[in-house]
Amino acid sequence: MSAIKRIIPMLDRVLVKRAETLTTTKGGIVLPEKAQGKMMEGTVIAVGPGARNAQTGEHMKPAVKEGDRILLPEFGGTKVEMEDKKEYLLFRESDILAKLE
Repeated sequence: MSAIKRIIPMLDRVLVKRAETLTTTKGGIVLPEKAQGKMMEGTVIAVGPGARNAQTGEHMKPAVKEGDRILLPEFGGTKVEMEDKKEYLLFRESDILAKLE
């Protein structure tokens, strides 16, 4: 699979970059890979136009926008690799648990 330059999410999909996992404690102790927890926080990179209203056919405005910090479910999302060799995830807007401020 080749790396992708740019992604434009469809409908209610949201492209997210998961926050980096902590590799050391505040005291400076290095954590082994098995002890590192999966980060449930991320940053919105791109947002689709929104889901379609069944009656009018118009797009409903998404509740998140680019740059928002969000709380993610522990599992789910579709992994996408971009040209910068970083891993991103595509979620449906309804899968996002919360917006962080």
